[in-house]
Amino acid sequence: MADIPITTHVIEFPYTRTLGPVIGPFLTGLRDGQILGIRSVDGRVLVPPTEWDPETGMPLDPAGLVPVGPGGVVETWAWVTRPTAKHPLAHPFAFALVRLDGADTALMHAVDAGSIESMATGMRVTAKFRDERHGHITDVVFVPEERA
Repeated sequence: MADIPITTHVIEFPYTRTLGPVIGPFLTGLRDGQILGIRSVDGRVLVPPTEWDPETGMPLDPAGLVPVGPGGVVETWAWVTRPTAKHPLAHPFAFALVRLDGADTALMHAVDAGSIESMATGMRVTAKFRDERHGHITDVVFVPEERA
């Protein structure tokens, strides 16, 4: 039998991905220090915005993007005692469902409360935008209103 040569190949799939007419403006809004929701078919404001109405499946008009927040109420939360490198914060924090002022649905995001004792369902929080923003969901974190 002849020796079979062993070769190494790199397979790449280069492509350009666009974020679309709803998520693109949502992330651009975060870069610009603003949180956007979108009006659903029945007039509710959905945050985060979606391209399709969750109740009817109908497409939503990007012209229905509206600013919400920056404050809101924690609906429920879970404490992260030991964050990993993939978490949005390097110190203990909460993941919470935050219903922003002007929104009818809640956004799951990080709350930098300082301690587990500072977290509570029903507490008011406000958006704190990073000084350097890139149009990522990590451009913003929520903090208790009294710490804002």
